[in-house]
Amino acid sequence: MSKRDLSKYSNAWYNPGRNAFVRGLWYTINVLVFQSALWPYYGLKRALLRCFGATIGKDVIIKPCVNIKYPWKLRIGDHSWIGEGVWIDNLADVTIGAHCCISQGAMLLCGNHDYTKESFDLRPGAIVLEEGAWVGAKAIVCPDVTVGAGSVLTAGSIATKNLAPNGVYQGNPAIEKKKY
Repeated sequence: MSKRDLSKYSNAWYNPGRNAFVRGLWYTINVLVFQSALWPYYGLKRALLRCFGATIGKDVIIKPCVNIKYPWKLRIGDHSWIGEGVWIDNLADVTIGAHCCISQGAMLLCGNHDYTKESFDLRPGAIVLEEGAWVGAKAIVCPDVTVGAGSVLTAGSIATKNLAPNGVYQGNPAIEKKKY
């Protein structure tokens, strides 16, 4: 027998930060422009994110097919790159420092559920990528994780805990393989 009764699930307490109209408008723009392969124009994407409350540095590159949940919970520093197929599921704040790279298919997941509770409560948590961090292709950064300055989370790895600066991390869960 399951310990979860999903009929008891409620995230009514969660406030995404904008009203339903703004969220709906963002959803439409996200699908038509950001998740599409037809809009490779970085300047347009930066401008739209700023219109919806994101803080976007100069010369930020946002490739096609990117999914961003809530731009008003997003900060990206100068000269950072967001690769194709990246999912920024920012139920909480996401801060991406300057000169960061998030490679294709990577996920920044700010939400999880409490599997120990019958009601399967939502547990959002912020993510921080410090300056010069690199999240490899198909890697995952979990809620409440900071990827230290200059650190590398290798392709396909999963960061479940903070990663110290200037390390190379690999595996599930990611462990430090070397310092540089």
